[in-house]
Amino acid sequence: MLPRWELSFYLFASLGFHFYSFYEVYKVSREHEEELDQEFDLETGTLFGGLKKDPTDFEWSFWMEWGKQRLVWLLLGHMGVSQVANLLARKHKPWILTAYGMWACWCVLGTQGTAMVLIHTTISFCVAQFRSLFLSWLCSLFLLSTLRLQDVEEVKRGWYQTENEYYLLQFTLTVRCLYYTSFSLELCWQQPPAERTFCSFPWMVAYVFYYPVFHNGPILSFPEFIAQMQQQEQGSPKASLSILALGLGRLLSCWWLAELMTHLMYMHAIYSSTSLLRAVSCWTLGGLALAQVLFFYVKYLVLFGVPALLMRLDGLTPPPLPRCVSTMFSFTGMWRYFDVGLHDFLVRYVYIPAGGSQHGLLGTLFSTAMTFAFVSFWHGGNDYLWCWATLNWLGVTVENGVQRLVQAPRVQDSLAQFLSPQARRRFHAALASCSTSMLILSNLVFLGGNQVGKIYWNRIFIQGWPCVTLSVLGFLYCYSHVGIAWAQTYSAN
Repeated sequence: MLPRWELSFYLFASLGFHFYSFYEVYKVSREHEEELDQEFDLETGTLFGGLKKDPTDFEWSFWMEWGKQRLVWLLLGHMGVSQVANLLARKHKPWILTAYGMWACWCVLGTQGTAMVLIHTTISFCVAQFRSLFLSWLCSLFLLSTLRLQDVEEVKRGWYQTENEYYLLQFTLTVRCLYYTSFSLELCWQQPPAERTFCSFPWMVAYVFYYPVFHNGPILSFPEFIAQMQQQEQGSPKASLSILALGLGRLLSCWWLAELMTHLMYMHAIYSSTSLLRAVSCWTLGGLALAQVLFFYVKYLVLFGVPALLMRLDGLTPPPLPRCVSTMFSFTGMWRYFDVGLHDFLVRYVYIPAGGSQHGLLGTLFSTAMTFAFVSFWHGGNDYLWCWATLNWLGVTVENGVQRLVQAPRVQDSLAQFLSPQARRRFHAALASCSTSMLILSNLVFLGGNQVGKIYWNRIFIQGWPCVTLSVLGFLYCYSHVGIAWAQTYSAN
């Protein structure tokens, strides 16, 4: 354990780097506001004294627009139906929620969209009857690939009056793919005496149409869903009110913070302006990177926090919400703690069936590669997504290799002999700073595309060598110490 004064120094240094770099982004946003307004049509806000808002983050604008239109009311309707079912017909609650989920789906996606979800679900169920993991996976990948066929896309666009309605169907079918895949693979693993209990088509429909997670997740595996639905345990009305009050308070705070960030820092618009991104100072460049990944984190606290709150009110345990990205210091930790539901899905249904770590080094490399290949394909399969997946595969592979090396008895003995526990901790943070720099770079590729990743690579690691590069690694060294201390506290709790 490091001295308290040293940890305090790293914490305050990290906070100082955050706030100063954010201030630089704020200054650039104000200086280039007219230019960005002309190019990206900034919106006039009403929340923060007339400050203009950066609307160019498609995901945030998309879900906020849908929330204001219908989704909030449909989710509130689910909460009301669930509470009434608890009081009057708890035994039939799963089927009441299924009927409500199908009705809500019809309200926003229409008859054709609801039929598409049912068709995908039915095809997956029929293929699963062959009890073949290979066929079930082949079916899921085929259904996923049909979402990107141009002719099919044109047909689905013809069903709706706006692009937003079409995109809602695409997002819904993409997330539903993981749900019917989970059911199908579990059915393949079931033994004949137990298969008729819950692995039936009605339970599959109940699982797929559970509305809080219907459009955007998070991911809850079929065994977890069934086990929790069958418990039929419900807290008192007082406990439900407490959960609701605390959950709403947290959601409103995160929403307010996300909106504040879009009003003060035009990070997404600046990322879309290649010339401006190349011209800003290195401090601004670092602030943009931190602001981008932190906004992504806060955004998903809201997008996952809403369904998580409704799940708790239903008596279910949702996957944990994302952990703060400023405390992440490794690729492995980012995947394990940001989207926990997706991580659990990938481990259970992709990594382990592909062989996992049971077949030596080559088997582990293959299983990890298959996992990231699926993630890239599921997200859309664009060029920048394959680049992002490759960087993550390399990062996880290198981290696991270094961990195996350090855990070797001879290496452990040598480190214990020549380095004190405090020195080993500092050595860990130094290695983690290198990993964190590549982790941030990969996240910027995911959020901004290959062009943004190339600009950062050239300016920080090529043109900026050695001063800028070593300065960034020094800042990340402080972040890593904070992250390691946080991880130890988190695991202890």
